[in-house]
Amino acid sequence: MWKQWPRLIWAIPCALSLFVVVTPAVPDDKDVDYELMKVFVDTFDQIERNYVKDIDRRELMEAAIQGMIGKLDQYSSYISPEDRRRFKEIVDQEFGGIGIQVNIPPSTKRLTVVSPLPGTPAYQAGVQAGDVIMKIEGKSTKGYTIQDAVKLLKGKPGEAVTIEVKHAGSEENVEIKIVRAVIHVSTVLGDRYNADGSWNFLFDEEHNIGYVRLTHFSRRSTDELRDALESLTKNGMKGFILDLRTNPGGLLAQATAIADMFIEKGRIVSTKGRNTHKRVWNAKKVGTYNGFPMAVLVNRYSASASEIVSACLQDHKRAIVAGERTWGKGSVQNVIDLEGGSSALKLTTASYHRPSGKNIHKFPGAKETDEWGVMPNEGYELKSTIQDMLEYRKYRQARDVLSKEGPPKSNFKDRQLDKAVEYILAQVEAAKAADKKDKPDDKKKNAVQPEKNKPAKKAAARPQPRKPLSPLSLAA
Repeated sequence: MWKQWPRLIWAIPCALSLFVVVTPAVPDDKDVDYELMKVFVDTFDQIERNYVKDIDRRELMEAAIQGMIGKLDQYSSYISPEDRRRFKEIVDQEFGGIGIQVNIPPSTKRLTVVSPLPGTPAYQAGVQAGDVIMKIEGKSTKGYTIQDAVKLLKGKPGEAVTIEVKHAGSEENVEIKIVRAVIHVSTVLGDRYNADGSWNFLFDEEHNIGYVRLTHFSRRSTDELRDALESLTKNGMKGFILDLRTNPGGLLAQATAIADMFIEKGRIVSTKGRNTHKRVWNAKKVGTYNGFPMAVLVNRYSASASEIVSACLQDHKRAIVAGERTWGKGSVQNVIDLEGGSSALKLTTASYHRPSGKNIHKFPGAKETDEWGVMPNEGYELKSTIQDMLEYRKYRQARDVLSKEGPPKSNFKDRQLDKAVEYILAQVEAAKAADKKDKPDDKKKNAVQPEKNKPAKKAAARPQPRKPLSPLSLAA
């Protein structure tokens, strides 16, 4: 027995030491990050050195970034240096160019001017809608894509570009030298152009109904809309239609500012994020446009900032929403500069909630019966078929051409817009009827009521006192 004690005593520390060795230590987060980055760097190095073909290092890195973002939601994305320039142009609403809209019709398969923009170098140089651009800087445009043409036509302001065009109905090419300038692209459009090239924001001149199409929410959208509303209110606008159909969204700050233009108080929108503080935007009374009925038009491609505005005005009962259910994008993306601003990361950082507190986001797997998007008000839902949308696009393209003769005649019926007009007219008539009911009848007000036992002539000097306003009138 005593002879075995040394073995037992030796076994105890051995067992304890074994226990200590097999117990894993909790790894430090920094150590895990280091190991993961080491795997990435080693993989990058192996591909670059040993892959069967040479591969550009930047392409490899951008592919890796896009792969990471691919694991996130559909609205987060990497913006390359080339795309960053185009993204900035959309947000800032300006670029260096000549100021034309171009297309390639299937009938001619040649680069064709849809319309020159009013006041731009192309417009001033005599470029017309329907012109076929035959050459740019002496080179034939046959086989050019729109992207090919845009690259050549855009450039630094002050630099010239020479094009050859064939006017509609002519067989000769006309050479035009155009000096590029800073082109400002409007996001606030009217129903048609005026003769001077400005937009006409009155849809129905007989009933004085204002109409604005907002293409997207960019840097100057609020200022442009305010200018349009100032003009309309000075001319006695009776009702207003804000068309947000196919508006993909844009800057959150512009959406909140535009919603604030139509409500005096209350919540506009709020945002919540994992690593961001809750933010709330409330309306201010100063600068509010009210005193007229309002309708907002949306469709299945109205998203993001469009949904913020339409949901806000609907929740506050400031406007009815007409058309069809919106896209359902209830998230906010921050644009984070990379490489000193030459590239960027558009990253989803928060979700937004309408005044009612609901998030309108359409999550993966959502059904039609689920609650998402902004639904039109009851009685104002009008769905569009693909054919309807194609006909509307064709109608608008023809109507948006800047021409001395004005927009061409058309038999197209915009059912969604007609429904909004119907609502506006009904509200205007209802307001007139209520106003007439609350005001004393002129004949009764001026009627002479003879006093008892006195001649009517003397009673004429004492008209009846005015009736007090009804509670309905005070609340209106």
